[in-house]
Amino acid sequence: MTQILSSLKIVSAKPQFSADPLMLRRQKLIVKLNEQLAMAKAMASGETYAVKRLRSVKDESGVVQTVEVSKRLRPWWYQSQNGKVAISLRYGSRVIDLAKGKNAVEVANSDELIGVIGKLIAAVDAGELDQQISSTADAVRARVNK
Repeated sequence: MTQILSSLKIVSAKPQFSADPLMLRRQKLIVKLNEQLAMAKAMASGETYAVKRLRSVKDESGVVQTVEVSKRLRPWWYQSQNGKVAISLRYGSRVIDLAKGKNAVEVANSDELIGVIGKLIAAVDAGELDQQISSTADAVRARVNK
């Protein structure tokens, strides 16, 4: 038995679990943008998009059952004042400012929306919005900690 262990390289190692909070925030926003992308694609094809999740529900007799329910999703895009479609990025309940004083991307129609959401996903993944995400997350955290 000692011959097997002596043939292995035994070291003192410690697992590394700490993840960069900025990377976690990026991933959170990318997941939400992917939901918006799927919702926009479903809207373009005339279908409905619903995310299913499991929820534990207690019935009248006190028995807890797991039920599949639809998650409530709201689109981040809307009709702007000039009749075009605008999309805003959200982190939690807050809208992210993309540039100073500007919080939405304007597109000509809903068909162009799918491409813009793809570009926004790429921008978040590349780290172009890290400063805006951090400041918005800090504002959300400050409001929660009050």
